Amino acid sequence: MIVYSNKRFLVVDDFSDFRSSVKAMLTQMGAQHIDVAASGAEAIALCGKTRYDIILHDYNLGDGKNGQQVLEELHQRKLIGPHCIFVMVTAESSQAMVMAALEYEPDAYLTKPFNRASLQQRLDRLVERKQVLAPILDSLAAGNQAGVLAACDTLLATQPRLAPLCQRYRANALAALGRDAELETLLQAIIDERPLPWALVMLAGHLLERGHLDRAEALYEQGISQFPMLPTLYDGLARAKQLRGEQLKAQVFLEQAVKISPNNPQRQAELGRLARANQDPDRAVRAFRQAVNLGRHSAFRDPEHHLSLADSLCAQAGDSAPGPKVLLEIRQTMDDLNNSWRDNDALAARGELLQATALQRAGKTADAAQMAKNAAERLANMEDFFAADTALQVAAQLRALGQEAQADQVLSSCAEIYGDDPKVMAGIAEQTSDPNILRGGDQAMELNRQGMQLYQGKQFPQALEAFRNALALQPRNISYALNTAQSLLRLLLSAPDPALREECLDCLQRVRNMPPGDPRFERYNKLREKAESL
Repeated sequence: MIVYSNKRFLVVDDFSDFRSSVKAMLTQMGAQHIDVAASGAEAIALCGKTRYDIILHDYNLGDGKNGQQVLEELHQRKLIGPHCIFVMVTAESSQAMVMAALEYEPDAYLTKPFNRASLQQRLDRLVERKQVLAPILDSLAAGNQAGVLAACDTLLATQPRLAPLCQRYRANALAALGRDAELETLLQAIIDERPLPWALVMLAGHLLERGHLDRAEALYEQGISQFPMLPTLYDGLARAKQLRGEQLKAQVFLEQAVKISPNNPQRQAELGRLARANQDPDRAVRAFRQAVNLGRHSAFRDPEHHLSLADSLCAQAGDSAPGPKVLLEIRQTMDDLNNSWRDNDALAARGELLQATALQRAGKTADAAQMAKNAAERLANMEDFFAADTALQVAAQLRALGQEAQADQVLSSCAEIYGDDPKVMAGIAEQTSDPNILRGGDQAMELNRQGMQLYQGKQFPQALEAFRNALALQPRNISYALNTAQSLLRLLLSAPDPALREECLDCLQRVRNMPPGDPRFERYNKLREKAESL
């Protein structure tokens, strides 16, 4: 018999009568520690203070976050661990709601109304399963993937009925440890014996990441034929088609995924990007509009969705001038952007440029000129870095709006920050032939190349000097700053030197505003942590 007196419960529902009813049921089951919440925001706040053993969460809470959005944020912020039981509760049964609730994989799904007996029966099974899996979950909570594998072996020897669960934990651990050959063998054996949806998705995705497009596509197609209501299979097949350059086919498959499960803002945004690439502005507008609306209470809310919606609305007009309704929606979308991400000059400037472009096309030249001037002034005082593709787009918009000087300044910063990337420099060269903007790139790249060769040859002092010289030519270049900092750290580990540590921290300080989406951002954080710990 399960003992509930030592377990902490959280009941989340917007109806007080239902909260009271469930609390009474739990009390009859012996529970003594029961918290309640009326909203998703309240539930998240409580989870930030208390580690709950069991959460009973209604899916539809009216305004604010729904159950799916709460669950995804709890996972993203690591506010619940593998031992916690999360039960999604709802009286609804629409496909969109059910698919949205299941995509983030709650431990169970409970339909209203229910009585104490059915609730206890469901919770008893869930608690028993967690108790049996405790050795695996303990290792998982500690981040010990090798321990997960060992616990799986032990449990399989004594509890063969747990094989399906253990196989999934084993696969995740092998993936985390980078043991690719073992992972592929395990997943293929599972699929050969009994094609499980998660195994098909995982193996196909694994193969896709490694460029095995034919095998990945075959698995996705096999999965769709057997599990036609699983949206992640269509997501994967769409990615495979994109990698083949088959953008129109990719859009078709992603539209199918959206049809099955439309309440995912990231999926909607990806469909919007594909539709824009395929010159389908009507579909792009619908998708980005959905991404913005769905993202209002999501942990995955993204300002790029707002900007893409505004851009798509302008493109939707084609060669015609945007009408009053379009201009109003663009303005409202940008107002929402500014209110949601206050004090972000980079986003505000991009929003102003999009509005200025729309106003210019609508013939409102004076308003467009003032908006463009506002954006240029904001950019002139901005310290944040743009991603390279964003910088090129912003520069082109500024130039088209008559802000030539600020356009050149953006290009100059872009060349300084990303001057080691030939593609970026080629993009800059398409917009300007100014030698003051383009100069220094080749010489700095050569010095950086020499530095990397010296570093690989363990000639660390000489490598440092080469990196220093490259950084002197382009003081805001991300790669040169990180390479210089890494070389300094290498020397500091063997011989502590306050001056070298200060230089290392200065290098990292120069690129502190790099975009978090930059693939080098994780390296920056690791170098900064090491430098600050010395």
